[in-house]
Amino acid sequence: MKDSLKAVSYGEILWDVFPDGKKLGGAPLNLCLRLKSLGVSVDMISRLGTDALAEETRAKLDLLDLNQSLIQEDDELETGQVLVTLDDSGSASYEIKEPVAWDAIAISKENQKAVAHADLFIFGSLAARCETSRATLKELLPQSKYAVFDVNLRAPHYKMEHLVQFMKQAQMVKMNDEELEILADHFDIKSGAIEDQLAQISKETDTSLICVTLGKAGAVLYKDGKLHAHPGYPTTVVDTVGAGDSFLGGLLYQLFKEESEPEYALGFACALGAMVAGKKGANPKITKDEILDKMEE
Repeated sequence: MKDSLKAVSYGEILWDVFPDGKKLGGAPLNLCLRLKSLGVSVDMISRLGTDALAEETRAKLDLLDLNQSLIQEDDELETGQVLVTLDDSGSASYEIKEPVAWDAIAISKENQKAVAHADLFIFGSLAARCETSRATLKELLPQSKYAVFDVNLRAPHYKMEHLVQFMKQAQMVKMNDEELEILADHFDIKSGAIEDQLAQISKETDTSLICVTLGKAGAVLYKDGKLHAHPGYPTTVVDTVGAGDSFLGGLLYQLFKEESEPEYALGFACALGAMVAGKKGANPKITKDEILDKMEE
């Protein structure tokens, strides 16, 4: 086990607006809060407006005891919002407002220093949709010790050229099965076998660690040329918002803090993701002991 693990999460802080109310979220923030709940030292690089929603955000983050020193303020753009629609199975679709404050994250000495001193630098594709935040990300990446790219495709908020560029700069890439299909098509991979697809993507992007979540079917981890798999855990889905973010948080915690074997790390991450999907909202309170109990069922 590693004595300490320091992570920096980069990207959007936003409010998911559901038909019956709103919840604070954004994949990088969800991940950040989950890592924090697991005992990882973590900072968040983002940007808020100066509106009432920003005040509410900061008050909420104070209650969650999250360091806000790297969360910038924007006098012109408003705090991010996403309109969330859930289908009968609990799966979410999103209408993401643009431009908003997190599209304009600026480079600073403070965020450069934080990234350089962190063990993990985690970022997603949504925060790269606009030029300012994308340019900042490009400046921060070379300073990171180990970059983790969460491929989080929300059409029309991405360009394939940017995705491939960021995959090549990351040491680890995480995606879901639908995103894998899009990438396999882009790289013109003929094989339908997931191991062949990941081997080819690994070769094209020089990435030795790729994780793919498969919904109810669990997840796979391609590590140094070998495929590891976990079938997942059954759950009654309430909503899927944030489940993938918590999955990634659990996986990173096990791989880099606990230094667990891939199969165990996948099992822990699948259990955590299933538990989040079985509760309302992106960041329900779940203890480490509860995750271990789920794994023993």
